[in-house]
Amino acid sequence: MEVKDSIDDISVQDPPDEEFSAADLTWTKFGTTEHHVVDVALIPYDRVEVFISGESSNAECPTRFHIARSRKREVDGLKNYKSDEYLQHRLYWCSFGPENYGAGGTILPSRKYRLNTRNRAARPQSMRGCTCRFAVKRLYARPSLALIIYHERRHVNKSGFICHGPLDRDAIGPRAKRIPYICSEIQQQTMSLIYLGIPEENVLKTHLEGIQRYCGSDARVNNLASQYVQKLGMIVKRSTHELDLDDQASIRMWAERNKKSVFFYQDSSDTDPFILGIQTEWQLQQMIRFSHHSLLACDSSFGIHKLKYPLYTLLAFDSRHHALPVAWVITRTITKQDVSKWMKALVDRIYTVDLTWKIIGFIIDDPAIEFETIRDIFSCPMLFSLWRVRRSWLKNVINKCSNIEVQREMFKCLGKIIYSIWNGIDYMIALEELLKDFVDQTAFMKYFKSCWVPKIEMWLMAMKSLPLASQESCGAIEGYHVKLKLKIYEDSQLDALERVDWLVHKLTMEIHSSYWLDVYADESGSFPVVKEEYISSTSWHRALQIPDDSVIFDDKDRLFAKVVSQKDNNLTRLVWNPGSEFAFCDCSWSMQGNLCKHVIKVNMLCESKEDYPPSLSHQAFQQLLVDIWRKPMDDSIELDQSLAWATQMHQKIQRLVELTTSSNIANVTNSLPLQWVGRKGRTFVGKPAEGTLALPPPISKSSVKRNLVSKKKNRKRKRLRTLLNHQVTVS
Repeated sequence: MEVKDSIDDISVQDPPDEEFSAADLTWTKFGTTEHHVVDVALIPYDRVEVFISGESSNAECPTRFHIARSRKREVDGLKNYKSDEYLQHRLYWCSFGPENYGAGGTILPSRKYRLNTRNRAARPQSMRGCTCRFAVKRLYARPSLALIIYHERRHVNKSGFICHGPLDRDAIGPRAKRIPYICSEIQQQTMSLIYLGIPEENVLKTHLEGIQRYCGSDARVNNLASQYVQKLGMIVKRSTHELDLDDQASIRMWAERNKKSVFFYQDSSDTDPFILGIQTEWQLQQMIRFSHHSLLACDSSFGIHKLKYPLYTLLAFDSRHHALPVAWVITRTITKQDVSKWMKALVDRIYTVDLTWKIIGFIIDDPAIEFETIRDIFSCPMLFSLWRVRRSWLKNVINKCSNIEVQREMFKCLGKIIYSIWNGIDYMIALEELLKDFVDQTAFMKYFKSCWVPKIEMWLMAMKSLPLASQESCGAIEGYHVKLKLKIYEDSQLDALERVDWLVHKLTMEIHSSYWLDVYADESGSFPVVKEEYISSTSWHRALQIPDDSVIFDDKDRLFAKVVSQKDNNLTRLVWNPGSEFAFCDCSWSMQGNLCKHVIKVNMLCESKEDYPPSLSHQAFQQLLVDIWRKPMDDSIELDQSLAWATQMHQKIQRLVELTTSSNIANVTNSLPLQWVGRKGRTFVGKPAEGTLALPPPISKSSVKRNLVSKKKNRKRKRLRTLLNHQVTVS
């Protein structure tokens, strides 16, 4: 667009409407050597008030404009003047700015108090740092004309986000006092239902049921609730992940706007890699609630080949032992230095809420991860999960080999490589046997030799040195991975997968809403269908629904087991290599590379049969106990210490087994011994240890004065009480 350098070259505009706004004017670029280029329009001066009224009636951002600054000159006060000199100059600012009284906002540093100028926002707490402003110049050379200079036409804050109006999800507005109370639980419930595509009528009905617990039921509340749901629906429909065309700039803007949900952010540079750690307030609560004195796990393999940056997820196990995402980290780096940065930031954030938080174990799924760093930061033992190895091998066996009998034998031989580390056999023997027996399976062998042979020793050493996680935890982690895969990759385009802001939008909106609603439905019982789907979302819980008599074993050769379908008694599933983590089932879920309910159910029953070997996790547990039980020197203090540790561990394991197997927890807790604790210890958080020395708190003059006054009052009460008693005895 051509830039004008003289006001005389700009035509005067006078729209015929009674009220007009900036959208009805044609804006011209104006700039000189003394001024920056700005958008200007020339209108009659007597129509300035009409223009301001039209701007205030903007449907998307209704507001009022106040005069932030005003200057005036006398007529004939200038002897020499330019065409753009002013007779009167006024700067009009949106009444939702420039101060920001919202969350994280600050008052202008030049102001120690709020100016009581006219036409401001209804209350100071309504100000949101809006930068929309324009100037009106009454021209000195032509007093009948006014030059409108628009500095910022958008109603956005300094970060570039809409900060008030219907499109702002945090908008308050002048009628905030009349809106019925909406707690965060109801708001999150409504947002989750909208994001999951529930019809608006059902969302409104559920929303009304929630707010009527606080406000009662009347026409005004119903009307405001309907408007609120419509507003949230409009926000969801118009929300977009692209805050900027540049992905890096878009993520920077998102992190600036959502500081409460970001626990660590490091922009990519020549020296530092990109790291974005996301944890909402709800995820923080669930992490403290479910992982305290429990386990944390990770899914570190999502999106390695498809996404711009892989996704690392921290998982806690809820009351049903389902994997619940409590933090997301988007990064490509796994170095010790970078991992320790965001992990320390996450732990520090938890300690700001609960200093007593501590986990008893951390489950990893990749030996390349710096687990020594995790062990030092979380101060807990490490466990290793086989779900990633099993899933990768099973998927490639099925995809690269068409014969199902060959698939069974090949998967069994792959399992022998893992079992060799516990059977005392050199894993190279099992590996050479695999490469020799299936040399004709060229597609799989090419994949296995290129992807696994170079690093298989590292994986086996990690499995040997770390205790192995159970099938239940493996199934829970895999269940989260499969659900995440369905949510992320459905309806996604190739260009979207290359943008980090799209992934962040998907995680914080759809995935977060889905898990929030699952947990809420499970604990409140508000949505029976959602609760039922959530309970049966893992293969372990689906396996518990299969009766024991539906499993038929091959007692002769112990090669397979049959599982009768619960929906069709004429349909049976065949599970080969029963009792092993590398059992092979012919159901559709297993043929997709997943750990199915039939394999889990068969392995559950194999644990009670002596003819089948124990699971890998059980063998790892046995080996750990054998390592602990080492005969020290006879009649030494080491013998006493070993006996004390073994007794303490035996008691803890016994209580844990009682809690997990008992149907009535009250009976277990009543049988536990009483532990007397000091009265102050039960109410005072953060009490220092008895053996530590601490300086006494400083005594202020006011506290000394209060103590003296209280002592004088007590003496006075005693004298009065003595005097009254004396009078009573005399009478």
